Parts: sequence; structure tokens; C-alpha cells
Amino acid sequence: MTMHAAEPSHITIRHLSEEEASEMRALGLLDPFGNTMAPPPSPMDHGVQTVPRKAMHAPDVLNEATCYARPSSFSRGLRIPLGSVDLLLISGTASVDEDGRTVHVGDFRAQLWRTYRNITRLLESEGATWHDVVRTTCYLRDIERDYKDFNEIRTAFFTWLGLDPLPASTGIQARLCREDLLVEIEAIALIPSTRSS
Repeated sequence: MTMHAAEPSHITIRHLSEEEASEMRALGLLDPFGNTMAPPPSPMDHGVQTVPRKAMHAPDVLNEATCYARPSSFSRGLRIPLGSVDLLLISGTASVDEDGRTVHVGDFRAQLWRTYRNITRLLESEGATWHDVVRTTCYLRDIERDYKDFNEIRTAFFTWLGLDPLPASTGIQARLCREDLLVEIEAIALIPSTRSS
């Protein structure tokens, strides 16, 4: 079964199992004959308010995931106003360049520095710095092999920045989305809503 959606969603999914097709029908994506259905109306079409959000971009160092050769469906980060503060949610970020290529293949330390550079530019795109980061989640492909280097570089970087207090953090061993990526970090920051990008 092949699914083709109408503009603007450009969805193509091939080789659906019957179970997958059943779930897609339950969501309203497919009719009983396997044809793509029109998407549901946006809540805003009915006057329902949603929390405003703004996508974050740093194209000088990091491309958009939707621009990959095999596009991926996520934003690099979102800025969400919460009254007097704005919440910055930065997606898992790794050693990827402005063309979507992995850089520093096989060099954990260089990949970590590039990851910090990419996150720094995403923060700067919204007028934020690492001083605004309140939490990080750090994914290492091989935590036993690389944690010592990871902690040494993180400590050096955060000390150089003069961070006090340090962000809350969790370190996790995980398979990352590409075999050649050795580290990925996501971050959460809070900034005054009056601070502009």
C-alpha cells in the first residue's frame, strides 16, 4: 500500500502493514480504502487558542532537519512565552554542519566542541546564552569510553563561561540517530520575555 497526501504535507509512506494501516485509519489519515484523508482543521480555525511558539534557527552553523537528504520532522528548538519568561527548548543537537553533514567523524572531543558551538548559536539566535540554560540531557554513544573526556570538556567549557549555578544535567548512553555521531545534547533555557533575539 502506498500513501500520497495532498499539498502541503507531502507524505509518502510505502509498504504499510495492515496493523500500521489500521492505526493510520484510526487517526483519520486513511479512509477505509487506503486513500489519504484531508488533515483535520487546526484548533485555531475554531477559535481555540494554543500556546504561541517560535522556531529557533542558526543556519550559519546548523541546517534545518527538514533539509536533510532524508528529511526529519522536528524543529532545532522552540521559544515559548510563559508570561514574564520565555522557555527555550533545544532539540537534541550534535556535530552537524550547515549542510547537514556529520563533522569530526571518529573524534569524540571535536564532536562535543561542535555540539556546544551549535547549541551556543541556537541560544544566541534568541538573545540567550549558556547562563540561561537550566537543564541539559547528554546522550553518549559509549558512555564508558567517552564520559571522562565528556566531563573534562564540559567542566572546562562551563568554567570558562563562569556558569554558577551549573545547569541540572543527566548523562545517558544511547544509540544516536546516525552511526557516526558520538554525542548529542538537548537543552532547556529560561529567559526574560523582554529579551529579544
